[in-house]
Amino acid sequence: MGGQRAGVVEERESRVGADRPVPDGPPPDLVFRRRLRPVQVAHELWGARELVRALAERDLRARYKQAVLGFAWAVLTPLALCAIFTLVFHRAVKIDTGNAPYTLFAYVGLIVWQFFSNTMNQGALSLANNLSLLNKVYCPREVFPLATMLVATVDMVIGIGVLGLMFLVFWTAPAATFLWALPLLAIQFAFTYGVALVLSVAVVYLRDVRHLLPIITQMGVFATPVAYPLAKIPQRMQEVYVGLNPLGAVIEGYRKALLFGEAPDAALTSIAAVSSVVFLVGGYLLFKKLETGIADVA
Repeated sequence: MGGQRAGVVEERESRVGADRPVPDGPPPDLVFRRRLRPVQVAHELWGARELVRALAERDLRARYKQAVLGFAWAVLTPLALCAIFTLVFHRAVKIDTGNAPYTLFAYVGLIVWQFFSNTMNQGALSLANNLSLLNKVYCPREVFPLATMLVATVDMVIGIGVLGLMFLVFWTAPAATFLWALPLLAIQFAFTYGVALVLSVAVVYLRDVRHLLPIITQMGVFATPVAYPLAKIPQRMQEVYVGLNPLGAVIEGYRKALLFGEAPDAALTSIAAVSSVVFLVGGYLLFKKLETGIADVA
């Protein structure tokens, strides 16, 4: 008797449940929405500045530990490439650099490219190499690619010191327009950090990306006007080019400001600036959207 009554109750409940529409998801008031506030983001990054410094110092120590030449390795690679470019592009291809020595012309581009490639390669692996740390310690995850950019900045500063020595060797001096390098530096940093953010989270979700990095590096140094001037790219394509690769306008601007005493091209620099902001903001939003699943995927 009791079993029959229970069966009737279950049948009634099933009918009632069948009449109710099945919801597509949880109620709107229970859905988690992540809001990014620029002031709060900046405050968190500033609060994690000691962690960024510690991570960068650790990476620097690990890179040059037990190395006989130490920090000299930071300039040996660009100097070696500069020598190769001088022999191949300047002697064989006859790149016209105006009144500037080709060695200085190429080395300016190599400093920018080494900064970008080092940040890109190390920043892409920054999350994957620190999974044990980021799963134990709460901190803004974006500090890990930021620390790799700080390491690349140290190498770039050393490279700039060598550039100063090269000016002495060639009995020349930076042009009085060198202050234009400051806004160009901001564009360079914004674009590089945006790319590093995207690659760092992409490597966690798709490990094949790390195998693409050497290919990107090898192709990028020739696709970017490092060994040749931006004028080699057709005039009608330059605006599109610097929009996709702001480093082209940055390198060209550095050369004009340091070597030729000219202001950077206003139109191309403006396009590069807007593009860099898009890369930075877009990369950051994508990073914050995907970072919540890093622990699960890794």
